[in-house]
Amino acid sequence: MDTHFFFRNKEASPPPARHRRTGIVLLVLAAALLTVLLTAWAMFGTQLQAAMTIQKLDDGLWSMEYRGDYGFDDFLAQGGASSDAEMGDYLAAYISHGFWKPDTSAAGGKYACSTLAVKSPDGAPLFGRNFDWQDCDTMLIHTVPKDGYASVSTCCLDFLGFGEDWKPDGSLGDRFMALAAVYVPLDGMNEKGLCVADLMVSHGQAVDQDTQKSDLTTTSAIRLLLDKAATVDEALELLSQYDIHFSIGAAQHLSVSDATGRSVAVEWVDGEMVVTDTPVVTNYYLYQDDGTSGSGQSYVRFNTLSELRQTADGVMTSIEVRDALAAVAQSNFPGENGGELTCWSWVYDQQEKTALFYDTEDWEHPYTLSLRSSDWIF
Repeated sequence: MDTHFFFRNKEASPPPARHRRTGIVLLVLAAALLTVLLTAWAMFGTQLQAAMTIQKLDDGLWSMEYRGDYGFDDFLAQGGASSDAEMGDYLAAYISHGFWKPDTSAAGGKYACSTLAVKSPDGAPLFGRNFDWQDCDTMLIHTVPKDGYASVSTCCLDFLGFGEDWKPDGSLGDRFMALAAVYVPLDGMNEKGLCVADLMVSHGQAVDQDTQKSDLTTTSAIRLLLDKAATVDEALELLSQYDIHFSIGAAQHLSVSDATGRSVAVEWVDGEMVVTDTPVVTNYYLYQDDGTSGSGQSYVRFNTLSELRQTADGVMTSIEVRDALAAVAQSNFPGENGGELTCWSWVYDQQEKTALFYDTEDWEHPYTLSLRSSDWIF
């Protein structure tokens, strides 16, 4: 007898109610998690990308690249800051969304810095810079802002006020804290060849302008120029639009140079901004100098650089600029300024948009930085 197997379609039975509830709960949790992740990325994505670029180059030396919006336009739009503390409040709100607050200040100390502007044998403007301070950790920073010029700059990490044990490449929280360095540059060059350097003035008075303009601290003024100015004239116009407030309660002036070779000292005397065209700047006011605004060493370094430049008729190679900086580095003044040292030195090529960075007078082993290369430091 034939055996026939008959099959009939049956409608699928609905899953038990408890299984449906479990599926709905999982979908809700997944949607909530996605929302949290998207919100976190919107809040911290750019900062996280920047934080993860931080790498240690040597003992006491790190690098970081920040691409995108770091809130500087918003900082300017809300009136800037009239003190390091106010800038710290803004950074806590913008970069960390209130999770931490940088001190953005440094204890007073001995200081001595130098800058030199010359031209290369090929006619390219070169700008040299020594930063002299007490021993400190250093960050090289490459910024590519959302609306502004790309630049390289340097921050003394001790100025952030996070304590001696803090390092920028530690925990994720440490890395986020290091993002404050973008607002505390002490020198740098942008993609237009504009160079800026901050130098202390030994015997001057701190400036705290109050003319109802928007406010800038010294370091945020440097960030402004690196992000927004292509020439010395543009830099001066920008600075004239703000009330300037010196950081750490010490007198300072700015050395500014552009790709045409023009170099000036920008100073604030009796509350007013004054400008002096000069290829050399050290640690005394050049405007109406009476020989009392700087230490003896300030004048020695100024005269040394001026004589070297004059002997070369204003034309030097990058190596000769390096040698000139070495001639006025702090190792030439043992025992002076309380044991201060030359923390770093730069030789910027304002035409090629490249730079040589020398860490603590290591003149034979520079780092090369380029604003025209995806590998910006090598």
